[in-house]
Amino acid sequence: MATHYAESGDARGTILGHPKGLFVLFFAEMWERFSYYGMRALLIFYLTKHWLFSDGEAGVIYGAYTALVYITPVLGGYLADRYLGQRKAVAYGAILLTFGHFLMGFEGSGGQDAASLNVFWLALAFIIVGSGFLKANISVIVGQLYPRTDARRDPAYTIFYMGINLGAFLGSLLCGYLGEVYGWSYGFGAAGVGMLLGLVVFVVFKPLLMGRGEAPKPLSKGFEWALYGVGLVAVLACWWLVQNQAVVGTLLGVFGGILVLGVILYSVVKLPGHDRDRIFAALFLIFVSIVFWALFEQAGNSLSLFTDREVDRNMLGFEAPASMFQSLNAAYIFLLAPLFAGIWTMLGRRGFEPSAPFKFGLGVIQVGLGFLVLVWGAKAAGMDNAVPVLFIFLIYLLHTTGELCLSPVGLSAMNRLAPAHMASLIMGTWFFASATGNFAAGLISQAAGGDGLEGGEAGKELVLGVYNTVGWYGVGIGVAVLVLSPLVKRLMHLDSLRDDSAVDDLAGQGEAGLEAQEGGVHPEVKPN
Repeated sequence: MATHYAESGDARGTILGHPKGLFVLFFAEMWERFSYYGMRALLIFYLTKHWLFSDGEAGVIYGAYTALVYITPVLGGYLADRYLGQRKAVAYGAILLTFGHFLMGFEGSGGQDAASLNVFWLALAFIIVGSGFLKANISVIVGQLYPRTDARRDPAYTIFYMGINLGAFLGSLLCGYLGEVYGWSYGFGAAGVGMLLGLVVFVVFKPLLMGRGEAPKPLSKGFEWALYGVGLVAVLACWWLVQNQAVVGTLLGVFGGILVLGVILYSVVKLPGHDRDRIFAALFLIFVSIVFWALFEQAGNSLSLFTDREVDRNMLGFEAPASMFQSLNAAYIFLLAPLFAGIWTMLGRRGFEPSAPFKFGLGVIQVGLGFLVLVWGAKAAGMDNAVPVLFIFLIYLLHTTGELCLSPVGLSAMNRLAPAHMASLIMGTWFFASATGNFAAGLISQAAGGDGLEGGEAGKELVLGVYNTVGWYGVGIGVAVLVLSPLVKRLMHLDSLRDDSAVDDLAGQGEAGLEAQEGGVHPEVKPN
């Protein structure tokens, strides 16, 4: 339940100073990410080489699919907040995901065979809805293990993020290799096994979650099963939507506008001043993240096709399949996340840690620079020559350092800035922004794919031209965010953040307590 948080010194003990439940979530999410990124490493190649879609068509399908993966957490977050609780929502999502990943193993005859394609669309739909129930809610449970002002929260999310990327690294390598070398069904089947392992970890070690994420009130069995039925209806809806990508774009625009307007109106009417300002700060970060993900998510889309066709992938006598390069991002994060966590902690102790909006600006600048470095490297090598693989390593490095400045910081900021009763909704809105970014990434990839320019010098020039444009846009927008970051930081009111137990005490004191909350003067409150 979103309003319950861990007290310090839980009787079950800690690991590395953190509740043991964090590491249950670490391993469960690790296996879920193994399956998701293992499948993602192959998807663009599966679309272009097996189902024979053009680059442009495949880019939009990929963008619509990944967008839907990030839309459905709004549904999953809402049902968890109001009825199911985060734990049951995560378990149900894992079941849907396992089924979807195993369905991906049925590849049929390829081409545009309608019957086989329908199975493929259904597999994607199960994965989309399963992710919706799992993604936002497992992140929320991480936050519930800590008080809102606990200094361990940012490091905890970074540790959790390491689990995500360990799974992504292993999944991209293993599933990518099996799929491209031995056959699609081997790669997708391995992803299914990974998801099943994640489900087992989460169910077996449930007691270590210390009762976090439970339903806000008891549910009747009939009503609970009806909620699961809503999930199956959502699968059918996503089966249709993933085949009608233009509708996904319209849905993002309309539903996104309604969602943001609803959050703003609720904040203005219902929330006290400081909580309202924090929601506005969260929305600013959410909008900035759209730009970041639109550029970053070229990795599984146009950048993978570019790597396959235009890059010299021969290393020490081994020509690595292009899908395996998607593991670089995860490898870099796994190596660099402890360094970043240590830097933020060290700077925080000295009072010099950059604010969350400042980190976001740094992240967007770096993702833009990554594209500019790749463009420079390709032109330096000559348009008639293969691009040295070094520049693929460099673009992933810059994108990864940018991600470490934005994504784990964003997860922590959403949970910290949102009032407890809005935790999953705001986290769902965060993932909805990722959906918008992913759909925009599909449009960028479509532009890079051109009209029938799959490969060749003309296709290479087109891709590099698109990358040059989005790279400069990224740098410019990132600089603007840096300039605005002091104003956004003030909206966060970090000096008056307090744990939910303190807020409850204030509410019990009536209007005087609430006024003290607004003024940030309660003596029991520890500054962030």
